[in-house]
This record gives sequence, C-alpha cells and structure tokens, in this order.
Amino acid sequence: METVIESHETGNKFERLPYLASALLQVNIFEEAKQLRLQDAWTRGTGRSSKTLVKYPDLRIILVSMRAKTRMKDHRTDARIAILALTGHLRIHTPHALIELPAGNLLALDSAVAHDVEALKQSTFLLVISWPDGKQKPGTTCERSK
Repeated sequence: METVIESHETGNKFERLPYLASALLQVNIFEEAKQLRLQDAWTRGTGRSSKTLVKYPDLRIILVSMRAKTRMKDHRTDARIAILALTGHLRIHTPHALIELPAGNLLALDSAVAHDVEALKQSTFLLVISWPDGKQKPGTTCERSK
C-alpha cells in the first residue's frame, strides 16, 4: 500500500490497522485498485474485491473493484453513502430508481435506501459512508437488506 502517513496521535483507539484513522492519509487510488485485482477474491472468487482506505468512527472510505457482470445485492445502511465511479460503468438499483453511473459520476444516497450495485463493465469505485450522528452504530456498515 502506497499510503503516506504524517500524523500525530489522534486519540482514536483503533486496534486493527490504526493508520486508517491517522490525522493525515494520502492514498494512490489507482495503485490500490491494481492491487485489488490481484487478490484471490478477484481472480478466483466472487469477481469483486474491496479495501478500506479510511476508517474513522464517523466515516469510511472503501475502494471496490468489480468484474463485468457481477452484482452486490441487497445492501442498506443507517448512514449516508456516496459512490464515485472511477472506472467502468455501474448500474445502481434502488426500490424507486435505476441509476446509470459511468466513470467520473457520483451518486449520493440517504440513509436506509436499499440498493444493489451492478458492474456493467469492469469497474472500480469509491464507497464513502458517513454516519449521521457522527458515529457508526455496531453492525451498520453497508449490510444486506433484510
């Protein structure tokens, strides 16, 4: 990971991968995406791979790569989310809309909006999750709808 970290103690208590909550993070997104496509999940498994790049109590930024014609079904969270398509072409399915999201486009969804993410072409995107009360509730990262 080519992450540059120049920070002082932030007071955040993250046991696992504490650098994800540093006061300053710089990430080479395209290098990280290249590494995602080398993982087993990409090469042999589901055809998608993800990596958390930023992890604060109130904010997550996750890099996701998906092969063409793969789909992440039935997700929702109590947080607001944004999906920034970096490469490829995504189709977002919600109960009330079908949204085309080609590279360079951004979609924001309010909390509790059920959604599926479909990759029409090989795609890479950033998923940004922001909790409304400034803090993630236990078990509330994008989860499958019930």
